[in-house]
Amino acid sequence: MPDIAKRTLGRTGMDVTMMGYGAMELRGAPRGREITQQQANQVLNTVLDSGINFIDTSIDYGQSEELIGAFIANRRADYFLASKCGCLVGETPDPSRQRFPHVFTRENIVAGVEQSLRRLKTDYLDLVQVHASPSKAVLEENDTPRTLQDLKDQGKVRFIGMSGTLPHLLDHIAMGIFDVFQIPYSALQREHETAISEAAQVGAGIIVRGGAARGAPSEGHQEGDTWDVWQQAKLDDLLEDGMSRMEFTLRFTFSHPNLHTNIVGTINPEHLEGNVSALAKGALPTDVYEEAKRRLAAAGSKPK
Repeated sequence: MPDIAKRTLGRTGMDVTMMGYGAMELRGAPRGREITQQQANQVLNTVLDSGINFIDTSIDYGQSEELIGAFIANRRADYFLASKCGCLVGETPDPSRQRFPHVFTRENIVAGVEQSLRRLKTDYLDLVQVHASPSKAVLEENDTPRTLQDLKDQGKVRFIGMSGTLPHLLDHIAMGIFDVFQIPYSALQREHETAISEAAQVGAGIIVRGGAARGAPSEGHQEGDTWDVWQQAKLDDLLEDGMSRMEFTLRFTFSHPNLHTNIVGTINPEHLEGNVSALAKGALPTDVYEEAKRRLAAAGSKPK
């Protein structure tokens, strides 16, 4: 595989690969697809062997943390490890729920970090991110910033982040306490495009999620809002030299000047290789990128 470009993750000062691995795909049933121990072992080690040095997981991602601990804890020095907090600890929520509940009390956050450390078989998390984008009021009511700072002071967490979305994201940025923001963004999900730049301007690291799976209709799946926007924007007309829709979408995401890493999940090593190859081709040509944004805006995908 080609060498993977790196960027400095904001004020953390850490150099991370512009493509990271999103370990939600390791969660298993009932929320995701069944995955065997052999598959998990293969894909996690292939991720590191490819040169990717950023892995994102969560308490909420089923068996993900445990699989990371089982198969690559022995390579801990090879990757920057990010997980989440605020997720419920010691409880398995009803899988029929659309979203897991979150609790931001000191007790639950500390218990969650301790659980993650045990599952991941590590002494520290490089990054712990507040999950589910709670309001500033909720964070302050629970004294969440103090809890996170205490965990940082204890050496259990190196940096503090927020997995944030509008409408609360701008308040999170203004609070000035988060080293990193994880923000959804893709060609077809551009509402956070300006907020990403605002977060970067205050020195924060920027992790993009959804920069592939939520941004490109597959060749065999052409239904729903995603396909409607893609069609209206006539993005197929911008594909050149055998470029796939997935490659276009990844390279569009990589074209955002303030992105530091884009987490992409898969359990298929061949898909992983294709994603790395797309990154190796770099950002879209400037004229193609600007034309894509113009067409997408006209089709309804634009910043808020």
